[in-house]
Order: sequence, then structure tokens, then C-alpha cells
Amino acid sequence: MAQQTKGSLEEKDWLNTIICDLKRTTREYATAATESNCQVVRQEFTRLLNDTLTLQGRLFDFMKQQNMYNTSSPALAQEVSKQIQQYQQSGQQAFQFAQMQGSQMGQQTPAFM
Repeated sequence: MAQQTKGSLEEKDWLNTIICDLKRTTREYATAATESNCQVVRQEFTRLLNDTLTLQGRLFDFMKQQNMYNTSSPALAQEVSKQIQQYQQSGQQAFQFAQMQGSQMGQQTPAFM
């Protein structure tokens, strides 16, 4: 029985290491995709990001089923909606500020808007 516990702990350690690496890789692919100047490269990093997110999700589901991953308590829908609304308002304010600054300088609104 001690052998099974040891094996289980080692498996959990390996899976935790892998899921942490997938999270890190996801962040790096997202950064690369958003900072890419070439559309082909951006699409490739976006594809890699989506593949990595899928793999990370599958590993997370497996670990959760095996009680190897503790999840946080579910967020209240009301709190999530409140945060989304605040982020949307901040985005609108930033857009309005950029428009105002552009018109004061005689420039057009930035292309990313």
C-alpha cells in the first residue's frame, strides 16, 4: 500500500509540474500572439495557444476527477457581472480618452480601436 501512495504522489507531482508548464506556455503564446507584427505568425501563435488551452483543460479535468487539483469556490454570478461591467466601463473611458487626445492633437483615433 505504501508503494501505491508513493506512486500516486509522484504522479500528482508530475501532473502539477505539467499543468504549471502549460499555464506558463499559455501566457507566453498569448503574449507572442498579441505582440506579433506578422499576421501569419499571429495566427500560428493563436493556434498554438488554443491547442495548449485545450490540453490544459483536459489535464485539469483529469486531475480534478482524481482529486489531485483543488479548485477555488465558484464565483457568484453577480460578482462576475459586476467585474465585467467595471472592465467595460474602463475600456470605454480609455477609448474616449484616446479619441479626445487624438482630436486635440489633430490625429485620428489609433488603428487598434
